[in-house]
Amino acid sequence: SALLFFLFPGTDVGVSGGSASKENAAVTHAAAQPSLLTTPEPWHLVVTQTPAKEKAKEGETVVLNCHFNSPRRPSLTDLLVKWYKEDEKGQMDLLENNVTVLPNNSRVFLRGHLSQGDASLVILNVTTSDHGIYFCEVTLPDGKVVTGDGTKLRIRRALGLFGIEESIGTIIGVVAAGIGGVVVLIIVLTPQLRRCVLCTRQGSRQ
Repeated sequence: SALLFFLFPGTDVGVSGGSASKENAAVTHAAAQPSLLTTPEPWHLVVTQTPAKEKAKEGETVVLNCHFNSPRRPSLTDLLVKWYKEDEKGQMDLLENNVTVLPNNSRVFLRGHLSQGDASLVILNVTTSDHGIYFCEVTLPDGKVVTGDGTKLRIRRALGLFGIEESIGTIIGVVAAGIGGVVVLIIVLTPQLRRCVLCTRQGSRQ
């Protein structure tokens, strides 16, 4: 062994030292892995609602977009979606557990595929009572709830025959008020104009 060490100095020491260090590293790495595997990976879900504000006329169809994604979990199964509306009357649930909960109402339903992260809501034939702020809420399998920022929906009345007559009446009223204002100004300014005319005539006579 002395001869080998002399011919190849550091050979045995280098090999044994290197293998020992590699084994120690492997043991340390193997011991660290179980602690990582036993820790459950938390959900990181992002719920996005667009647009922030939406306008529509009575009778139109409205689509309120809601998309969600989880970077670490490509499979979006077993998720429950809820939609609710808030207005001056309070909160009203529209859809729960992916199903419409409004009685006798087929105007509101989900569009898109939840497995693709699409939980958009469709409202058919909107009325003025549909105004409010709509929220998309997603419940994860672990019970965590993630809610979007909401979409404010405003409904404008459709201008039917009555609406057109009302608009024409408003225009006529404004014009009449303007004419009346001009007439009042003429009546008020007429005496002053007469005085100025008389003053001018007297001055010319002198």
